[in-house]
Amino acid sequence: MHRRLALTALATAVAVPSLVTAAFAQQQQQGGPTAAATGNTGARMGDAEAKHAADTLAAGSASLAASRVALQKASDDDVKQFARFEVAEQETIADVLKAMRDPAQAASGQVKPPAEPEVTGQLDPKGKAMLDKLEQAKSGKAFDLDYVRGQIEGHQALLKIQEAYLATGKDRENLGVAKLARGQIREHLALLADIEKDLKD
Repeated sequence: MHRRLALTALATAVAVPSLVTAAFAQQQQQGGPTAAATGNTGARMGDAEAKHAADTLAAGSASLAASRVALQKASDDDVKQFARFEVAEQETIADVLKAMRDPAQAASGQVKPPAEPEVTGQLDPKGKAMLDKLEQAKSGKAFDLDYVRGQIEGHQALLKIQEAYLATGKDRENLGVAKLARGQIREHLALLADIEKDLKD
């Protein structure tokens, strides 16, 4: 895999989830008064959908928080570029999932990034420990490797979340988001493995 080409391709990929919100507006049935006022009908959220959204947000928040730190501390150019794209992607996914669940949120083509307290509030103990480690680490190759390895682990968890929902989910729009996410996660895992290999050489 050519790393430069793959990283450039990520720039276009982060925009894909935002296309989903436009599709929802056309595909969903008419909602109540709030939906009519905001232009956001929301997606149908059963138990499986709620779990998928919550689990995706939790794992994605860990990736987002770590990547925001990496933007400041990464020394390898490819690691920093990956972190930049990952921040954009996770902010978009968080915004899409929030809009899907909340018909009171006005429909918008703009991404509203989650605030830092919102992100850190989603972290489980393992995610908090990883974030603390990265925040306390010094810039350099060791930091870059820790970040990349954490991203590999986090993306593996995200992949399992998508595959679990794809095996049981019933809602068309939520399944569409999971399919898009699964494809991106697989690409990221391949790219991260390539970056890790280069960092170890």
